[in-house]
Amino acid sequence: MIYKYIPMTSQAVAGHGLFVDGDAVAAAGSRTLEVVDPATGGVVGAIVRGGEPEVDLAVQSAYATFSGNAWRRMPAADRGRLLHAVAAAIREREEELALIEAADVGKPISQARLDVRAAARYFEYYGGMADKFEGTTIPVRWGALDLTIREPYGVSAQIVPWNFPLVMAARGIAPALAAGNTVVAKPAEDASLSLLRLAEIAGGAGLPAGAFNVVTGLGNEAGAALVRHPLVAHVTFTGSLATGTAIMKMAADGMKPVALELGGKSPNIVFADADLELAAGAVTRAIIVNAGQVCNACPRLIVERPIARAFAERIASNFARLRIGTPLDDPDLGPVNSRRQQEKIERAVGAAADDGIRVERYGALPTDPALRAGFYVRPAILSDVGPIHAAFHEEIFGPVLTVTPFDDGDEAVTLANATAYGLNAGIFTQSIDTALDLAQRIDAGQIYINGWGTGGSVEVPFGGFKKSGFGREKGVEGLHHYTQVKSITAHFR
Repeated sequence: MIYKYIPMTSQAVAGHGLFVDGDAVAAAGSRTLEVVDPATGGVVGAIVRGGEPEVDLAVQSAYATFSGNAWRRMPAADRGRLLHAVAAAIREREEELALIEAADVGKPISQARLDVRAAARYFEYYGGMADKFEGTTIPVRWGALDLTIREPYGVSAQIVPWNFPLVMAARGIAPALAAGNTVVAKPAEDASLSLLRLAEIAGGAGLPAGAFNVVTGLGNEAGAALVRHPLVAHVTFTGSLATGTAIMKMAADGMKPVALELGGKSPNIVFADADLELAAGAVTRAIIVNAGQVCNACPRLIVERPIARAFAERIASNFARLRIGTPLDDPDLGPVNSRRQQEKIERAVGAAADDGIRVERYGALPTDPALRAGFYVRPAILSDVGPIHAAFHEEIFGPVLTVTPFDDGDEAVTLANATAYGLNAGIFTQSIDTALDLAQRIDAGQIYINGWGTGGSVEVPFGGFKKSGFGREKGVEGLHHYTQVKSITAHFR
């Protein structure tokens, strides 16, 4: 089929690039950024290239809403009801949001629909938590009673990545709002449309003006201005290690707490006694979902030596059946998000080949002339990759799987921990003793045993060790992250 861009239905998305104080607004200047369709490589629109004036407008709106009675002092149960209303509005617009997300990011439409459902679930989950977040009492001595309460920080800056913009935004915005904060979000310049539409939907569902604002633009302009703004009290960022490091330094000048999720180079460890069919399916999914552009992907396969060749052949067989196509074709792999990302992946694969690593590519690129300039990547398997190779350490963020054999559990742990990252890891074995032993020895924030991921669960805390970042999103921990503890001591006779 000839891929055709899906026109946005929202005037706020189509005509502007800011959502501030409950409405779509024009920018102070006329600077714009192109919106590029990953499936065709064609320019299909523009968003505002915001900077300090636009950021200040949004932050002032968020701060005014936080300081007044419209949100922070709203009864928690009422905040929860509004978040449930947002969730319901998201569900009502599932297909519209999925089409926007698929077109903007490049992911298969079925994956985009799952993202929309997950976004709604975050608002439901934290809507239900809003009035159940309680403090404690502490028995200090007779004649005094100490109690703790959790209070919001104020304006929360949310800098959202391009690979899962809708889900990542909901993951941070919903708990921030539930705790009584207000939000200014800066989506990635490569994928801003679904977040603009989400803000519009949230406003239509009854969220007070100024509670949730969006400013589009470049990271080193709008993003930096947002982090540095004196009225921003808290920063959440998901993205690259280099950018996260820069954000932490900027936030330090204002003594602002930050939560950083900075990617990973995570392993799937497969023992010879594992259910190999189950493991092969999980390993394949862990590197193919969203064309491998997933922070908790497992791009390193660490497999017990006696089965290493045969198991790699199972994965190769899976890869050979993968369909590559446009989002609306609902293939196994859509295009990657940008020309920049496509070139980065191809450079990494080429460098691996130059390093003497055996590289095998799979699948066929679309043949439609209209798609020739799209950002498609054929998945790759890199064989016998060890810690001496750059491909073992460096995050490629694409459908590229490295294969490394191991001889025993100790070596598997050593290999798993032999990177600067520590986001997640998978362990496949029928021995629960082996699985739990390795789970406690691997330096990672999430461990998956005989499976990959948590099935889209919003309840399970998520975050990294080492250079994968710190702080936790999702679950009750995610709500803690958006509050600060105050201790109040009452003296009595």
